Amino acid sequence: MTPKAFRGLVICAVLGALLFRTVRLGVRPMHSDEANQAVKFGALLERGEYRYDPADHHGPSLYYLTLPVARALGARSLAAVSETALRLVPALLGTAMILLFLLFAGGLARESIAAAAVLAALSPSLTYYCRFYIQETLLVFFLAGLVAAGWRYLRTRSGWWAAAAGLAAGMMYATKETSVILFGALAAAALIDRLLRPKTPEATPWKAGAVVLHAAIFLAAAIVPAWLLFTSFLKNPAGLADSLAAFGTYLHRAGGPGLHTQPWYHYIRTLLYARFGHGPLWSEAFIVALAVAGSIFAFAPAPGKDGHPRLVRFVFFFTAVTLAAYSFIPYKTPWNALPFTLGLVLLAGNGAGLLLRTGKFRIVQVVVLAVMAPGFLNLGFQDYRANFVDYANPTNPYVYAQTSPDFLKLVRAVEGIAAVSPEHERLLVKVVAAPDETWPLPWYLRRFERVGYWTDAAAAGDVRDAPVVIASAGFAAAAARALGEGYQSAFYGLRPEVVLSLFVRRDLWDAYLRSPRSSS
Repeated sequence: MTPKAFRGLVICAVLGALLFRTVRLGVRPMHSDEANQAVKFGALLERGEYRYDPADHHGPSLYYLTLPVARALGARSLAAVSETALRLVPALLGTAMILLFLLFAGGLARESIAAAAVLAALSPSLTYYCRFYIQETLLVFFLAGLVAAGWRYLRTRSGWWAAAAGLAAGMMYATKETSVILFGALAAAALIDRLLRPKTPEATPWKAGAVVLHAAIFLAAAIVPAWLLFTSFLKNPAGLADSLAAFGTYLHRAGGPGLHTQPWYHYIRTLLYARFGHGPLWSEAFIVALAVAGSIFAFAPAPGKDGHPRLVRFVFFFTAVTLAAYSFIPYKTPWNALPFTLGLVLLAGNGAGLLLRTGKFRIVQVVVLAVMAPGFLNLGFQDYRANFVDYANPTNPYVYAQTSPDFLKLVRAVEGIAAVSPEHERLLVKVVAAPDETWPLPWYLRRFERVGYWTDAAAAGDVRDAPVVIASAGFAAAAARALGEGYQSAFYGLRPEVVLSLFVRRDLWDAYLRSPRSSS
C-alpha cells in the first residue's frame, strides 16, 4: 500500500467514525447510568464540587474531561447542559482512539493499520458505547494509548514515551476500577510473550540505569494525574485511599449473584451470534474471523513485510487473557466487552492486511478485497442500525436496561403541564419510587426547582399538596387511593417491564389537553 493510499484510507476511517459517533447524539433517551453520571457532573460544573465515591459512579476522569467541553459550549449549570454536550466527550475520544493506531507502525504494516482503523470505525459495539456518557470508552482510549506508547518505548527507549505510557496508565486508573484487570492482563501478556519468545540478543541492549530512570518516569506520570483527580485537586485528600478501598466493593459485586449475572460464554455468544425473538441477527463474527487469521499469521514463520510479530503476539495474549478474565467473572454488562474488542480489532486488522498482501499480483489483491467487502459493508449496516434505528430496541444486543422512548412522553407531559401551570418550573412534583426506578428522572426534570424524591410512600407525606405525582408500580395503588378522583392518571414505560404512573391534578390535566403541547 502506498503512503498516499494509506493516508487516504485512515482519513476516511476517522471521518466515518466521527460521523457515526457524533451525529444525532441526542436521539437515544438517556440511560439511567448516564443520567446518574450527568447529575454528579452537575455538582462539579455548578459548584466545583467533586468527591470520589468508592461505592458507585467509578472514577473522576469522565467528569473533569467533560468540564472544559461543557464550558466551551456555554453551559454554566446542569440545566444548560444537553445530552449531546455530555456524549461528545466519549464520542471524540472514541474517534481519537483510531488515530492512536498510527503509533503501531513497525508492529503492524500499513495495510493492517488501515484495516484496523476501518474495522474500529464500523464496529457496532465500539460505536454504540462511544455514544454513551459512561466511562468505558475513555477506559479503552487510554488502554490503546498505554499499549501504543509502550510499543513506541520499546522501539525508541525514549523517556518521553515512558511518560506517555505512565500518563495513559494513570488515566486508566482514574477512569474505572476495572483497570486493574487490564493491568493484570497486560502484565500476563508481557510475561507469556517473554516466556515463549526465542531467546535472541536485543538489537539495542538495555541499560540498567536508563531502565530505572524510565520506570521512575512512568510511575510518576501515572501517579500524579490519578492522585490529583481522585483528591479533587487536593480538596479531598482521602480520595486516593478511597480508590483503593473501592476494590473490595467491586470485587464483591463482580462475584455475587444478581441481575447482571450471565454464563461464561455470554460475551463470545454476543460477538458471534445474537438474536432475540423475531428481531434481526447481530454479529461481529467478521471481526472475530479476521482476528483468528491475524493471530495465526502472528505465529507463522514469516509474519509479513513491515510487521513485527512481537506486537501482534502481545495483543493476542492480552486479548485472550482479558476475554478469559471477563468471561470468568459472573457479573457481565455488554460494555465490559470493549477492552478485548479493541484487541480483536487490532488482530483483525493484522489478518486483513496480511490477506491483502498474500498475492503478488494486483488482480489477486482485488479478489481478496472483493471477498472481504461484504463483511465490511455488513458491519457498516449493523453500525447504522444499532445507533440510528434500533438504538433503544431490546432486540439490539448492545441495548441494556435502556430507557424506553415511551418515557420521553412522560417527560413531555410534565413539561407541558408546567407550561400551563401558574408555577411553571416551580411546579411541585413528588416522585415516589425505588432508587432503580427513579433514574433518569433527575436528569430530565433538572430544570424544575421543586422536585422531591422518596423511596417510601409514608415519608412523602400528603401527596395531595403536589399537583404532579410520579410513582413506580409498587407505590401506584397507594398513590391512587391517597389522591382520589381529583387526579388524572396515565402510565408510561420506563424500561422493559418497568412502568411509571403519572398523576396530575384534573384542572391542570384539562388545561394541558387544551394546549398545543398535548399533541406534540
